[in-house]
Amino acid sequence: MKKAAIIVAGGKGARMGASIPKQYLEIGGLPVLMHTLKVFFDFDPEMKLVLVIPETDFEFWKALCEKFDFKVPHDLVPGGKSRFQSVKNGLGSIGWGEGLVAIHDGVRPFVKEEVIRNSFQEAAKNGSGIAVVPLKDSIRKLTDSNESFFQEREYFRLVQTPQTFDLAKIKQAFDVTELRHFTDDATVYEHQGWQVSLVAGNLENIKITTPEDMDYANYLIEKHKD
Repeated sequence: MKKAAIIVAGGKGARMGASIPKQYLEIGGLPVLMHTLKVFFDFDPEMKLVLVIPETDFEFWKALCEKFDFKVPHDLVPGGKSRFQSVKNGLGSIGWGEGLVAIHDGVRPFVKEEVIRNSFQEAAKNGSGIAVVPLKDSIRKLTDSNESFFQEREYFRLVQTPQTFDLAKIKQAFDVTELRHFTDDATVYEHQGWQVSLVAGNLENIKITTPEDMDYANYLIEKHKD
C-alpha cells in the first residue's frame, strides 16, 4: 500500500520571539524541519514526503537545504491561510487516490519511528491512527460562571501527531467548508461521522513553540547522542 507523509509547517513562530519562524531554527546543528523530515525518511525511504510551508519561504528553505547539504527527497507545497487549508493543499498534491497518509506537525521532530509505524498499521486496519499520550496532572473543567469541577484524567488523552488516515477517506473529509471546531485532522475526519482510532504516542514528541521548548529540544538532542 502506498504511503505518504504531509509535514505541515506554516507557522510564523510569534511566541518564539525569534527573527525567523521556529521551524527553521537550529537544534543539534540542523533546522528543526530537517530533523522531522529525516525521521519519516528513515522510517520508510520509499514514502512520499510533502512539506507544506508558506510559498514566500520556498527560496529560503531551498537555500537552507543547500547550506546544510540536506538530501532527503520531498515535494514543496504552498501553505494556506490556516492549518486546515495547508493540509488540504498537501492532500491535493498527492496524485494517487488509494493508500495511507500521515499528517504531522513540522515542529515535532522527536516522534519515534515506532509511533509512525503503529499509526500506519492502525490506519490500514481501521481508517485512522491518531497518536495520543495520557495526562500526568490532575485536571479540572471550568464553567462560564467561573466554577471548576474535577475530571477523571484516565478518560482523557493529549493529542499529538502523526495523525494517519486512509487517503481516500481523509481527502473526502477535507472536501468541506472549514469549521471553527476543526482543531486538528482527527476532528475533520470525525465530522464525517467516522470514529477515530488511537495509538500510543511518545512523551518526547513535543511541539516546539516557545524558547523553553527549544531548550528542552537541545537537551533531547544531546541525550540521544549519549
